[in-house]
Amino acid sequence: MLPKPKNKSQLGFYLTLQDQLNEQHPLYQLANTISWEVFEKEFSKHYSVTQGAPAKPIRLMVSLLILKQLRNLSDESMVEQWSENAYYQYFGGEHYFKPEVPCASTELVEFRKRIGEAGVELILKESIRVNGKDGEDDTLSGDTTIQEKNITYPTDDKLYKKIIVKCQAIATKENIELRQSYTQTIKKLSYLQRMKRLKGGDVQARKANKKVKTIAGRLVREIERKLPADTIQKHGIDVALFKKVLAQKRSDSDKTYSIHEPQVKCYTKGKEHKKFEFGSKASFLITQKTGVIVGALNFTATLHDSKTLPHALEQYERLTGRQPKEIFLDRGYRGPKKIDEINLHTPKPDKNITKTKRKKHSRRAAIEPMIGHLKSDYRMIRNYLKGITGDAINVMLAAAAMNFKRVMNLWKRRQIIFVENLFAILFSVVYFLFPKKLILTF
Repeated sequence: MLPKPKNKSQLGFYLTLQDQLNEQHPLYQLANTISWEVFEKEFSKHYSVTQGAPAKPIRLMVSLLILKQLRNLSDESMVEQWSENAYYQYFGGEHYFKPEVPCASTELVEFRKRIGEAGVELILKESIRVNGKDGEDDTLSGDTTIQEKNITYPTDDKLYKKIIVKCQAIATKENIELRQSYTQTIKKLSYLQRMKRLKGGDVQARKANKKVKTIAGRLVREIERKLPADTIQKHGIDVALFKKVLAQKRSDSDKTYSIHEPQVKCYTKGKEHKKFEFGSKASFLITQKTGVIVGALNFTATLHDSKTLPHALEQYERLTGRQPKEIFLDRGYRGPKKIDEINLHTPKPDKNITKTKRKKHSRRAAIEPMIGHLKSDYRMIRNYLKGITGDAINVMLAAAAMNFKRVMNLWKRRQIIFVENLFAILFSVVYFLFPKKLILTF
C-alpha cells in the first residue's frame, strides 16, 4: 500500500530538542545520567572571572571530548558533525538546534591542555560511576599494551634528513646565511640510496648514508656558531637533541626515535607480525565479572609489567575509593605475589588448582579483546596527541568512552528484551483466546 501522507503543519514555535528527540535513544539517556555539575565545579578554577573573552560552556567542551572518542573522530570531524546532529547538541547541553559549528577545532586542543591529566581522570571517574554497581567488583584483571605514536618508522637516514630540514628552517627564521643549503646534494644522495638493491649499488648507498650524516653534523655546528646570543636559549633544546641523534649508536639504550616526539620509546613484545612498536606503555585494570575499565594509566618509561602495578593500584584507589582483593594477570607480570593486602595471581603449572581459581584465570583473557576494541574503536591504535601528556590523555579518554559505550549498549539491550517479552505476552494471550484461529493462521 502507499505510505501515509506526512503532516506538514508546523508543530510550534517553541519546541526544544527535549520535545523533539527520542527519549529512549542511548545518547539522550546518557546526557541525563552524567553529572555535568562535577565538571563545571572542578574546571571552573581554570578560568578567570574578570579577564578575557567569555569561554565556551564547560559542559559543551567536555561533551565534545567524550563524543570525539566515542565515535572515533578527529577534532575537525567532531565539530563538523556536531552542527549536523541533534543528539550531539542535546548531549552538549543545547536546548535548540544550531546549524553552526560549536567552536574551532583548535579549541579542543587548548581545552585538553587546560584541564590536563587530572581533568581527564575525572571524566574516567564519572564513566565508572555511570556504570553503577557493575564497577564495584573487587576481583580485577590486568594487562598492558603499547600505544603507538603517530611517527614514521625510524631509521638513521630519516632522522638525519629531518635534522637538515630543521636546521634550514632555523636559519631562515633567524636570518642566518648558511655556507651551503645542500638541497640539491641531498636530492642526488637520495637517488643513490634507492639503488642499494641493484648490483654494486649497496656500496654507493652506504657512502651516501655517511655523506648525509656528515652534512647534518656540519649544518648543526654552523647553526650553533652563528645563532645570535639572544636566540641561543630559544633553540638550545633543539640543537642539543640534534647532537644527541648524531652521536647515538646502535647499542645505546636511551635512543631518540623521532625529532618531533623525542620521548617515544621502542618496545619489543614478541609479536611475529610486528617486532618493534614505538610509543608508550598503557596499563589497564578491568572488573572480572562485568568488564568495566577501572584503571587506565600511561607509562613513558620501558618498565617491566610488574613495576606498573603499584601506580595502577594508586589510580584505582583514587577513582573508586576502594582496594581490590585480588588481581589476575598474565605471565608478563611474574614477580611479587602480593602488594599490601592484594593477592596477585599469574598462571603457572599447578595440579591442585581449584575450579574457581581456574575459572578466574580463564576469565582474565577477556581483557585481550577489550584492548583490541580500545585500539580499533576508541582511537588508541595510533595516538595523534602531542607529547607525554597527550599519551596519558588519550589512554584515559579511550577507557572512559568504552565505559560510556558499555552503558549505552545495556540500555539498547533492555529495550530489545522489553519488546521481545511484550510480543511473547501478546502471543500467549491471543493463543489462549483464539487457539484454533491462530493455528490456522500459522
